[in-house]
Amino acid sequence: RYDAGKDGFIDLMELKLMMEKLGAPQTHLGLKNMIKEVDEDLDSKLSFREFLLIFRKAAAGELQEDSGLHALARLSEIDVSTEGVKGAKNFFEAKAQAINEASRFEEEIRAEQEEKKKQAEELKQRKAAFKELQSNFTQ
Repeated sequence: RYDAGKDGFIDLMELKLMMEKLGAPQTHLGLKNMIKEVDEDLDSKLSFREFLLIFRKAAAGELQEDSGLHALARLSEIDVSTEGVKGAKNFFEAKAQAINEASRFEEEIRAEQEEKKKQAEELKQRKAAFKELQSNFTQ
């Protein structure tokens, strides 16, 4: 909704506009700090996964009470009395889907790490085999 550039990210100006529309405007430095706190890939903008990290940190109590991220998490909670059951259903389904995507992302990272370990072990074995062959020629 706030991704004006339609690039799949929330940049500094889009975050500024979002916070203003939510009724919690932030200073330029405050906005930069908000992005910095959850910007895992250090690209100075928020991906969907990083945006969801705000809510995960809020639920875990890891956000300072006076931080912009805490305000964003608090303002973005769903109120069933105003949104209705259908709106709440859509909200929670979207959150569940995002959590599943994050889990899939973590699974991909684990698979990559396992593949790197496997390749390192194979390289180690090839080097050992080469040294053994080399020793046959030096005797």
